[in-house]
Amino acid sequence: MTAKLKIKKGDKVIVIAGRDRGRTGEVLRVAPKESRLFVQGVNMVKRHTRQKPGETGGIVEKEGPIHISNVAHVDPKDGKATRVGFKVVDGDRKVRFAKRSGEIIDR
Repeated sequence: MTAKLKIKKGDKVIVIAGRDRGRTGEVLRVAPKESRLFVQGVNMVKRHTRQKPGETGGIVEKEGPIHISNVAHVDPKDGKATRVGFKVVDGDRKVRFAKRSGEIIDR
């Protein structure tokens, strides 16, 4: 069973553990079944590609997956790591908010 994730595509996150600790970036893709996500500029891996008709071969750098437990949301107010909570606003809309400052994360 896959867990409900609090991080979505387009969120600003900071890496809190591992080789890229302290780096921030935007979430490019989320893989909820594997509990992993791809963050822009984090966990860069080199891929050796073969030349194909119409495409050049060579070494391509791209983002590798990072486990969801190794990242945290960036607080919109001060830029530090924060946990995420849910609350209902306007009586019917459920939104995510930063527990550190109380700022709403959802657009």
